[in-house]
Amino acid sequence: GYDTVAYFTEGKPVKGDDNFSTEYKDAEWYFSSQANLDAFLADPDRYVPQYGGYCAWAVSQGYTASGDPLQWSVVDDRLFLNYDASVQATWNADRANFIKQADKNWPKVLN
Repeated sequence: GYDTVAYFTEGKPVKGDDNFSTEYKDAEWYFSSQANLDAFLADPDRYVPQYGGYCAWAVSQGYTASGDPLQWSVVDDRLFLNYDASVQATWNADRANFIKQADKNWPKVLN
């Protein structure tokens, strides 16, 4: 997996290392350093991708699709993933409105 803290500290996706891992919300999380693991443990909700890691644009449209850790953005200190580069281009065209709609739809879209 990818180190979710690195999106905030390094501004890019960085592969995690199983030497720096933890379990959170029934998932295994990997980090590239002890410092990033410690930051996550201190405030995990700050670093987890929004909408359970599903594609943020899909959630804004009322459904779920997988999120690609290479198609990402940090907006207002929140990490968002998108399905692919094409979807991310659509997302980037009106992120503020898509975030508002996705926030309204989450977590109802899981049902």
